[in-house]
Amino acid sequence: MRIGVPKEIKTHEYRVGLTPGAVRELVHHGHRVTVERSAGLGIGCADSAYAEAGADLADDAADLFAAADLVVKVKEPQPAEFSLLRDGQVLFTYLHLAPDPVQAQALLARGVTAIAYETVTDARGGLPLLAPMSEVAGRMSIQVGAHCLEKEQGGAGILLGGVPGVRPGHVAVLGGGVVGSNAARMAVGLGARVTVIDRSLPRLAQLDEMFAGRIETACATLDAVEQAVADADLVVGAVLVPGAAAPRLVSRALVAAMRPGSVLVDVAIDQGGCFETSRPTSHAHPTFVEEGVVHYCVTNMPGAVARTSALALGHATLPFVLALADKGWGRALADDPHLRAGLNTHAGKITHPAVARALGMAYEDAESFLERFRI
Repeated sequence: MRIGVPKEIKTHEYRVGLTPGAVRELVHHGHRVTVERSAGLGIGCADSAYAEAGADLADDAADLFAAADLVVKVKEPQPAEFSLLRDGQVLFTYLHLAPDPVQAQALLARGVTAIAYETVTDARGGLPLLAPMSEVAGRMSIQVGAHCLEKEQGGAGILLGGVPGVRPGHVAVLGGGVVGSNAARMAVGLGARVTVIDRSLPRLAQLDEMFAGRIETACATLDAVEQAVADADLVVGAVLVPGAAAPRLVSRALVAAMRPGSVLVDVAIDQGGCFETSRPTSHAHPTFVEEGVVHYCVTNMPGAVARTSALALGHATLPFVLALADKGWGRALADDPHLRAGLNTHAGKITHPAVARALGMAYEDAESFLERFRI
């Protein structure tokens, strides 16, 4: 199979779809891999490293897209890339279509078979291709939140860990999944007072045991959210509904009730955000102030730590890329229900139910066209 790895063009996105090690594996399996020049520079991988791994190097993204049967990226295609996609091509990347009807319409119009990292599942009900970036984003949320609390960043001038005689800052984490647990881990490590809110009592019990009483837990009622958010110095939005838009948990009125200089980090922003006052930002301009509260809503947070992120993501995606390349996309999806859950669009149709509901579009079950690949 011909596999293309373009350079990411989203603002301050330095990750790359395949590392040289992954390229070597694919070439070893008999596939032809083309990497756009300088695609790996952001993670410290020179073109020569890709060439030594067996990749061809492309000078032009248009030529790379035109020749590739399978395009492996990190972030969703940008508007400048829409016209490069073609009918029947397979795209494997993060998509986050639920809050992005423009991208969805472009993929449908181009007839792309688009498989989203964030909706691929595993046997335990997890999201194995979202998990590594959720770990990164969860840990980063405290790092960037602590920075935003500094006075020159517009924050209240609070040190999360406090000092002897001065109480530590209060961190409220909305959601106790992968993002939330990693955020709590970092916040506890800094010495903050931490409250984690989740709707699952079994999950709260797991977190209580995991942190040995060093965090407070609360069931996600309206009262609990309002009390924690109003009291917090830093709130991390860490909720996720796979494939769907994030629920809005914090209203504008509640944001206005927070202390001036408090900070919101909306890790759910790539799915629309969980704060009413959120709007997408970039690494070039990561924050804004609304209702006196600093908002950090960068849609590709892990891109700031590109090397760590690309290596972690590459380990997770490689088995699926190999399956798509070795078997062909149809047989790979037919054989693996977890990879099949990642299919978001095919031949001009939305093929993921949560994405279809979020966009208000018709849904077509992948089973309707995959049966022929099982013969």
